[in-house]
Amino acid sequence: MVSYKLYYFNGRGRAETARLVFAAAGQKYEDVRFEQEQWPAHKSEMPLGQVPVLEFDGVKLPQSTAIARFLAKQFQLAGKDNFEQAKVDAVVDTINDLVNKYTPVRWEKDEAKKKELTTKFFAEELPKHLQNLETLGKLYGNGGHFFVGNSLTWADLLFYDISQTTIETEATSLDKFAWLKQNRAEVEKQPKIAEYLKNRPKTPF
Repeated sequence: MVSYKLYYFNGRGRAETARLVFAAAGQKYEDVRFEQEQWPAHKSEMPLGQVPVLEFDGVKLPQSTAIARFLAKQFQLAGKDNFEQAKVDAVVDTINDLVNKYTPVRWEKDEAKKKELTTKFFAEELPKHLQNLETLGKLYGNGGHFFVGNSLTWADLLFYDISQTTIETEATSLDKFAWLKQNRAEVEKQPKIAEYLKNRPKTPF
C-alpha cells in the first residue's frame, strides 16, 4: 500500500499547499510537525537538511514546489493534459514571483525597516503580481473561477494559501481583484477543503 509522510514545522508555511492537495484528494497521510526546538535533532535525516520533505514509499523528496506538483499529478489536480499542466505551471511560477518578492519583506528583522518595506510592497509590488494572476485566470479559466480549465488544480490551492498570508497582513489586499476573490471563494466551497480548513491547527505562520 502506498504511504505518504510529510515533514515540516508546526505552521502552514511551505508545506501547506501539499496539505491542501492531500485534503482536496481525500488522501490520508502522516503530517509530521516539528517544533523549533525539535528540529536540530532531525535536520540530518533530511536529504538537503531542510523541510518540507515528502516521504513516498520510504523515499524522501525535498523542495516544496516539487512535492506539491508530484502530489497534484498523483491525484489529478495538475491539469488534464500536457498543455493544461503547462498553464498551471505558468500560474504557479507567477505566484512564486510574488512569494520571492514578499519573503524578504516578511522576514525583515528590523521593525522600522519592515514597516516601511511592507507599506511599499502592498502599495506598489503586490498589485502588479495580482494583476498578472487575474490576467492568467481570465485567459486560461474557460470562463470559470478556477485558474485553468474551469476545474480545481494545485495552482488554485497555492494561490489560496499565499493570498491567505497577504490578507492576514492587509485585509483589503484583494479588494480590487474580483476574479481572484471569487477564485478563493470557489476553493473554500470545495467540501473536502472546507472540512480541512475548519479543523486545521491555528499556527503563527
